Amino acid sequence: MPLQSMTGFARREGSSGRHRWAWELRSVNGKGLDVRLRLPQGLERFEPDCRRLASEYFARGNLQIGLNVSGGEAGVEAVVNQAALSAVLRLREQLGDLVDPAPLKFDTLLSIRGIVDFREPEESESERAARDADILSGLALALGDLRSMREEEGAALGQILLAHVDRVEQLTAGVESDPSRSPSAIAERLAQQVALLMEGVSSLDRERLHAEVALLATKADLREEIDRLGSHVAAARDLLAKGGPVGRKLDFLAQEFNRESNTICSKSNAAAVSAAGIELKVVIDQFREQVQNLE
Repeated sequence: MPLQSMTGFARREGSSGRHRWAWELRSVNGKGLDVRLRLPQGLERFEPDCRRLASEYFARGNLQIGLNVSGGEAGVEAVVNQAALSAVLRLREQLGDLVDPAPLKFDTLLSIRGIVDFREPEESESERAARDADILSGLALALGDLRSMREEEGAALGQILLAHVDRVEQLTAGVESDPSRSPSAIAERLAQQVALLMEGVSSLDRERLHAEVALLATKADLREEIDRLGSHVAAARDLLAKGGPVGRKLDFLAQEFNRESNTICSKSNAAAVSAAGIELKVVIDQFREQVQNLE
């Protein structure tokens, strides 16, 4: 599955019968999938389908879904209130000679409130079902557009993240091959430190001192951290190649990367290794910042 960013926008418009509709979708970063709906009054029945469709297309992101529906201008009909009209005619008969006996004119009837009502024609069940189906089909298309946009941005993010992983690997290799980590260099440095400690002091137990120095040398070794960084690099590349909603797993790996780089900085006793450890931290921070945008 392709990688997806969590940011994107999509809009789809269409018509069904005498109605026009428009879906507008916006997506931003989120810890999980949070769908917020803005539906016209009377169309709240779409909510379950909207949430179901969104979950079929996305696993994470704050998703805002808005729908606008408008009726056609030609869909208006005049409805005569027969009861009100009969009441007016009976009143005219009751008044007899007190009113003009001429026939009532059409414009006079229109001026009487409640005689004629202009409204949209009522939909049949089949018409409403067809309209609902068209509108939901439009939502599916809009969600597909949004997913395509998120996948395009996800592909670009994937290349950026791979570049960061490559740099982590390069810096790790630099730490591993640094001359300060060779056995001879470590032995020479420790020998100098022991000589300074022993200078002018006769009460120190040389055997105990050498044992302590050996222990310190073991603790200062970076082999374990280098191996773990190599393992994390391989895992990150595997996740990026696999694709899909891997943002949370990559965020966890970023924390592990950071833990190893901190340990390298704390154990380092050479300027070059310390500089590589600091650069590792910078690259890992950049990696983690970009990972926050992935689904």
